[in-house]
Amino acid sequence: MSTTTPQLVEQLAERLMEKGWMLATAESCTGGMIAAACTDLAGSSNWFDRGFVTYSNEAKQDMLGLPQALIAAHGAVSEPVARAMASGAVAHSRARCSVAVTGVAGPGGGSEAKPVGTVWFGWHLEGDSPQTHAECLRFDGDRAQVRQATVRHALHRLLQLMA
Repeated sequence: MSTTTPQLVEQLAERLMEKGWMLATAESCTGGMIAAACTDLAGSSNWFDRGFVTYSNEAKQDMLGLPQALIAAHGAVSEPVARAMASGAVAHSRARCSVAVTGVAGPGGGSEAKPVGTVWFGWHLEGDSPQTHAECLRFDGDRAQVRQATVRHALHRLLQLMA
């Protein structure tokens, strides 16, 4: 993916404005970096509604409405949690689509089942038939590289899903 993050944001802005949609983000491992990348573009208030930085499990529950039992059963870095974060971001905003990320950016915190660099993504799109998508990727590199790769993939895949 040779497209830069600002280029992805510009493309996403065009697509969202064509649809008349707003975007919300629900971020754990990136700590608001996706929202920051979006709002770096002048005029983003036309298509960016809000960003939820839900780093703790309690924040995921309080801000996005995730059941504590869901997190307890699957762990914060999991497909069900990523999906619930994405749908919760739309439910708790004026947005018609969202992106959610939850992962292990490192350098610590990894396990055999979820090594450092593991990120679960969730995307929710409203429309005629609302859809929630999820995907797990593992990125190499240090904390900064994992987080930057997460931002780029989150935006890139959202663009694909909105095509």
